[in-house]
Amino acid sequence: MNFTVGFKPLLGDAHSMDNLEKQLICPICLEMFSKPVVILPCQHNLCRKCANDVFQASNPLWQSRGSTTVSSGGRFRCPSCRHEVVLDRHGVYGLQRNLLVENIIDIYKQESSRPLHSKAEQHLMCEEHEEEKINIYCLSCEVPTCSLCKVFGAHKDCEVAPLPTIYKRQKSELSDGIAMLVAGNDRVQAVITQMEEVCQTIEDNSRRQKQLLSQRFEALCSVLEERKAELLQALAREQEEKLLRVRGLIRQYGDHLEASSKLVESAIQSMEEPQMALYLQQAKELINKVGAMSKVELAGRPEPGYESMEQFTVSVEHVAEMLRTIDFQPGASGEDEDEEVALDGEEGAGPEEERPEGPEGVAGPRSLEVPPCLRQEGRPLARVPNFGGDPITILPFSGSGTI
Repeated sequence: MNFTVGFKPLLGDAHSMDNLEKQLICPICLEMFSKPVVILPCQHNLCRKCANDVFQASNPLWQSRGSTTVSSGGRFRCPSCRHEVVLDRHGVYGLQRNLLVENIIDIYKQESSRPLHSKAEQHLMCEEHEEEKINIYCLSCEVPTCSLCKVFGAHKDCEVAPLPTIYKRQKSELSDGIAMLVAGNDRVQAVITQMEEVCQTIEDNSRRQKQLLSQRFEALCSVLEERKAELLQALAREQEEKLLRVRGLIRQYGDHLEASSKLVESAIQSMEEPQMALYLQQAKELINKVGAMSKVELAGRPEPGYESMEQFTVSVEHVAEMLRTIDFQPGASGEDEDEEVALDGEEGAGPEEERPEGPEGVAGPRSLEVPPCLRQEGRPLARVPNFGGDPITILPFSGSGTI
């Protein structure tokens, strides 16, 4: 059965009501006419209040109704056709009321206030038997029909049931389906909320691991900086020692050279003495001094290659290669990382703050693996500043090699 056929009168009435409502719209306020409704000489209608507003705007000097001053009237143009409307001293109150439009408005409001379902019930008639109401439901064809269709019509061999029974049954089924759908939506929303929490936890864990990663690399940089300072200090000590020795030898040789030069100068002056007796008095002493000076043994000179500093060359290629192998170590917990860091000279220090565990299915924290070349035996690797007390000394690594 075509259901739309049974509803044609109702749909037609609804369409007519819509068209009627459009005809009852005031062109000024764009709403349904409000009584009283006045008709203009051009046969267009206006709410009296709207007409008075237009008239007052066009005639600002016109005295309102009730004034003791006698007015001479005025004019304004129809908002629909622009026809000029001339009014007497009564203004818009002199216009005739359109009682027909007012009665139509009352009837329209009464019809609009009727329940829709009662209209539907009145118009839900059988298509084949126009005077028969649809009051049963064909279970075989799954369509509503009338009693005559069951007795004489197309549904005489079908199984039928009372329309209210099927109505309640299908309404109950739809209600149950809605309840199941709502419950399913609640479960989906719960899953969405849980996944949003997982996203938040992932962001928090990633942020925390980034901080830890930065701290680990800063510790490695501290190790390199401290070792660099130690090697530079050793090189500076060696340089100072060699310079002190060589400069001492320079001073010693300089003193010897100065004394020898003075002795040579004295000997030359003595040889220029023309009197032999006077020369002989000084010659013996000068000869002894020159002989002693020539026999003076100076300290040995620096051995060949003494000035070389090649022994302080550092090879870092293998260390750089090992640093490039630093990678994440899956499965390592934060507690295992903390066991590799000891406090130098401090006891009773508090443990590292407990890290929040991620949700189920989220990977745990990962630590950094330290290359073997950085695990030095017999000496601390670095002293990391501790803003709460003494510096923290990172000891040599003997186990898993993680920091």
